[in-house]
Amino acid sequence: MDDDATVSAADIARLAGVGRAAVSNWRRRYPDFPQPIGGTASSPLFGLSAVAGWFRARGKKFELSAGERAWQRLRALGDDLDLAERVSRAGGFFAFQAGVFDTFDSELDDPELLTLLSEMTHRSGPVEAFELLCRRYFEAHSRRLSATPEPVAELMARLAGPVSTILDPACGFGALALASGAKTVLAQDSDPMTASIAALRLKLRGIEAEVHAVDALREDAFTGRTAEAVLCDPPFNERAWGHDELVGDERWEYGLPPRGEPELAWVQHCLAHVEPGGTVAILMPGAAAGRRSGKRIRGNLLRAGAVRAVVTLTPAGPDLWLLRRPAPGERAPSTVLLAEAGDELSTVEEMWREFHAHPESGVRIIDLLDDDVDLTPARRRTRDEDPGQAFQAVRARFAELAPRLPPLEPAAAEPVFTTIGELVKAGVVEVRYAPVRADAEHPPAEAGDVVASVTGIAYVHSGPPRPVGAGLTVYRVDAERLDADFLAGCLRAADLPTASASTRIDGRRVRIPRLPIAVQREYGGIFRELAEFDTALRQAAETGRDLVRLGFAGLVEGRLKPGQ
Repeated sequence: MDDDATVSAADIARLAGVGRAAVSNWRRRYPDFPQPIGGTASSPLFGLSAVAGWFRARGKKFELSAGERAWQRLRALGDDLDLAERVSRAGGFFAFQAGVFDTFDSELDDPELLTLLSEMTHRSGPVEAFELLCRRYFEAHSRRLSATPEPVAELMARLAGPVSTILDPACGFGALALASGAKTVLAQDSDPMTASIAALRLKLRGIEAEVHAVDALREDAFTGRTAEAVLCDPPFNERAWGHDELVGDERWEYGLPPRGEPELAWVQHCLAHVEPGGTVAILMPGAAAGRRSGKRIRGNLLRAGAVRAVVTLTPAGPDLWLLRRPAPGERAPSTVLLAEAGDELSTVEEMWREFHAHPESGVRIIDLLDDDVDLTPARRRTRDEDPGQAFQAVRARFAELAPRLPPLEPAAAEPVFTTIGELVKAGVVEVRYAPVRADAEHPPAEAGDVVASVTGIAYVHSGPPRPVGAGLTVYRVDAERLDADFLAGCLRAADLPTASASTRIDGRRVRIPRLPIAVQREYGGIFRELAEFDTALRQAAETGRDLVRLGFAGLVEGRLKPGQ
């Protein structure tokens, strides 16, 4: 057992077959329980050998399978930030053993790990062996990774129907492609390691997969190509999605997506890549059905008959949009399905079949083409529905959306500060400015760079290099001395001044706390949680407006009354 391998409290609980609370209890009750050797105060890491020894000394079961030992060895071989790359290399080794590849990456040259991977293949086969490592990776980075839930992926695949070829332009780790059962998969993801893992999961199953590691909106790898169905779970609320550089793109058949409506860009991208008469199943944030900025495109989609259904999957969202690329010369339908799944996803298929059999049961498209073109299912219930019951349902959704702040507590003392200007002089940060003119040459952002704007946006870029938008600033950090998420949080907290005659960011005076790199990374994680809190807050505000509307309607119609 490798002395450098570490395990989290969640790992210990899983390996010991207990709940995480039991591990916390052991740490309090037993003074000799191994002390953390890494991690943070909220997410400590323990030496694997020390933990195993503690269990054995008490006669407790704590046996590691070859898969668990391989996982811990993978984690011990390098920084956690590069873990995805090591998982991908392990997948390449499994593909070599399965005969999918003729060679394997020699950079994975660790005799102990290779022995464990070979044992995994022998015991469970290459597919299940790789899936185990993927599951462990997803669990270890659950806060950072956004994966399509398996029941939702399977639902989307069933609604799209049995097809032999699908396209997924934001494939992540391949959940939708795997659920589809397609023989051929065309896919893209902006993150190279994510795309690599997705491709390996597909190819190990004998699926013909063409996967490209580029952003689908900016660099469409399948221009002019179509599939029988398109399944997509795109990133939500991305502000820097390429609006300025894609103004004249031929995919915008239903209108140029507004800057704040990237989801409507994904909808049109998907429609451009499905065969006439083919189905698109795409997950969308609830707000996309009713935001005023997108009403023109929603109207055009309705008039063409491209939107066939908008279904709210859970009280907290998201919505599932089902679209169909109109065939030349066919008559546009007159109704659309707007519905809510409630607590059971199985109801979606029932409602979809009923709508197909009786399209007159849907909402008339002509009634939706008003000043709002609002496709929000909760706002289009039939007249005989009880607004009081609707109020209770939306209130439950509001409660689920209620954002939760990360744990914060008063600090003992104010830290010592430096500035970005001083960090530039020390060679810790390199700053590059994008010109205000859209037609000028803009600096590229590479993975790990921080991109910031005068409006307070600051985020860490991931995926392949791409030019940033006009007026933005790129901060390239020395990752050994400055954490990118930490810097992004400091920039977001600052009231950034601008140069007097320009909208270019002047962040040289922004104060940065002087903290060790390990502490910076802990702060960086909290900054990411605060950004997620901000997103949840916006969604809660939108749902709150529904709550107010239904409250008024329910009181006026006598379906609600003042409560205690």
